[in-house]
Amino acid sequence: MALNQLELSLQFGKFDNLAAHRALLTRSLVTRWIRHALAVDAEMTVRIVGTEEGQQLNREYRHKDYATNVLTFDYQQEPTVMADLVICGPVVEREAQEQNKTLEEHYAHLLVHGTLHAQGWDHETSEADADEMEAYETDIMAELGYADPYAK
Repeated sequence: MALNQLELSLQFGKFDNLAAHRALLTRSLVTRWIRHALAVDAEMTVRIVGTEEGQQLNREYRHKDYATNVLTFDYQQEPTVMADLVICGPVVEREAQEQNKTLEEHYAHLLVHGTLHAQGWDHETSEADADEMEAYETDIMAELGYADPYAK
C-alpha cells in the first residue's frame, strides 16, 4: 500500500505528565498513524494540549464546556488535506485507563479518527455513516497492528 505524503507540525502544550506523552508521541510514530488514514497528501498540525486549553477550544468552537479527546479543524480536503488536530492529553490518558487500553493505542486511534474527520468522514449525521467510519477505523488500526478500538 502506497502511503500519502504528510507535512506534519507536532506541538505540545503544558499539562501534568507531559513528559510521558512527549516521549511516546514521536514524530515518526504520529506520522505513521496519520499516513495510514490518509487518502491524499496532507499538511497537518497535531497539538497535544492540557485540559484547560482543550476545554477552552471545545467551548469556543463547539459550544460544549468540557475538554474532549480530539478536535478536528479541517480547512481544505482536496487536493491536499489541510487540518489541525487538537488532542487533550489528560482526557486521552483517562479514557485509555477506563477502556483498558494502552496510551499508545488510544492515541493511535484518536489520530486515525481525527484524520478521517479532516477528510470529510462523519459519524454524527447517521447511524450508517457512524458504522462505516468505525469499520474503516477498525481496518486501519488492524493494518497498524492494533486491536479493534470499538471492541467491548
